[in-house]
Formats: sequence, structure tokens, C-alpha cells
Amino acid sequence: MSEMAPRVNAATFPSLRDRVVFISGGGSGIGAALVEHFVAQHAKVAFSDIDQAAGEALVTRLAGATHKPTFVISDVRDIAGYQAALKTIAATLGPITVLINNAGNDQRHSLQELTPDYWDNCLAVNLKHHVFAIQAVAPGMAASGGGSIINMGSVSWMRGRANLIGYTTSKAAISGLSRTLARELGDKNIRVNALVPGAIVTDRQQALWRDPATDRQFLDFQCLKYRLDAGHVARTALFLASDDADGITGQNIIVDAGLAQVSVSG
Repeated sequence: MSEMAPRVNAATFPSLRDRVVFISGGGSGIGAALVEHFVAQHAKVAFSDIDQAAGEALVTRLAGATHKPTFVISDVRDIAGYQAALKTIAATLGPITVLINNAGNDQRHSLQELTPDYWDNCLAVNLKHHVFAIQAVAPGMAASGGGSIINMGSVSWMRGRANLIGYTTSKAAISGLSRTLARELGDKNIRVNALVPGAIVTDRQQALWRDPATDRQFLDFQCLKYRLDAGHVARTALFLASDDADGITGQNIIVDAGLAQVSVSG
């Protein structure tokens, strides 16, 4: 199995204190780690998920924080309902100045299994909501003096992973989306970046796909010889959301232990 990652002495970002942060798909996996890490920075965090039980359990677990997180049940495929939820959060907590478009689903599927409806659903779950969430929050973000938008990508498209065409197409598009909107929103002091995870161990991955052979394969490809977890992604998101990253926009920030580099070159 994988070797242990080095112990982390994580940073505190004063600029994140009291900042209003919204995270989609925050009930589990990387999303839950994002919620936990931003709450620990004393930000005012709201998050959405379709899993009510998971969302409520996370709020209960973090109830003693400086700012208890706010959970809203929302399906990101329902654009009108999702934009309404974002506007309600802004009216309640204040303008959203950090938006993390995290919700997605990497369900495996072959080309022959693909149908038009399945394709449309892949793009709705993994791409479409990014655009319309940004559309909803950008005016308030601009009026507040700016902010940070983080779109969750994936190295799967860089590696050309098979049996994921709907997912990899969506994640490749996020790179173009982020670069375009970084240009369009830059004069409003809004930074837009894609945060691109590699092979991240989550409860979902553990249950569905992880075994010793898979661990060994990833470690062989990675430059760093330990498996990454959701905390590696969340800590990078903290930096991108903070004022410390005020010169970074339009970028793919890859957190993959060197996986895509080795796979492409080797």
C-alpha cells in the first residue's frame, strides 16, 4: 500500500477570516475537506449538496467553529434553483467573495454506453453549473472589490483516461472557461483559476476503486511516492482564495504529486 505523506504544518491566512465562501458539492470527499479547511480559517462558509444527510452531518461536526457553516440542499443541474440558492446565501451572509465550483461526478462510462441524455447529464454535473454560478455571484463580487473563483478540474483529461469521456471533456473545458473568464472579469479584480487534482484518496475512491494494485500503479507514475488526500487539494484552495495569491489568475494549478507530468512524458 501507499507510503504516508509528510506531516503538514498548515498555514493560516488572515485575509480569509470572515470572508464569505461558497462551495458546491461540499457534503463529502474533496468538498467536505474544503468546507472544513475554510471553516478552520474562520471564514463564513456556505455549501451545497444533494445529499441532505451528509450535509447536515458536516454542519453538526463543525458546529463549534467561529462561524458555523450553512448548508443548502441544491442540485447544480437545476440552474434556476441553484442561482436562487446562491443569491439567498449572499443576502444572508453577505456577498460571496470566494466561489469554489467543486460539484461533479466521475462515474465510469464507455463510448458505446453513451447516450445523448447521459452526455448532457455529464456536462450538467461537471461543467455547466460552473458558468452559471459565476454569472450569479460575479456582480456582488465585483461590487465588494473583487474575489477569487476556483473551478475544480482534473488531470484525467491531461492523461487521456479511458471510459470517462463525458467527465474528461467537461474537465478539459474548465481550463478554457477559467482562462476566458479570468480575462473577462480581471478588470473587476476577480481572479479565476482551475484547481486540478490528480489521484486523490476519498471515501468514494476507497469504496469503489482503491486496492493495493491501484495504489502501486499511481505511486509508480507519481514523482512523489505517497497517495494524496483531499487535504492536499483543500490547502491549495486556501492559498488561491487568499490575498497571498493576488497575482494568480487564469491558471491551471495542478495538485497531483507529479502524476500528469510522468504520464505524459513517460
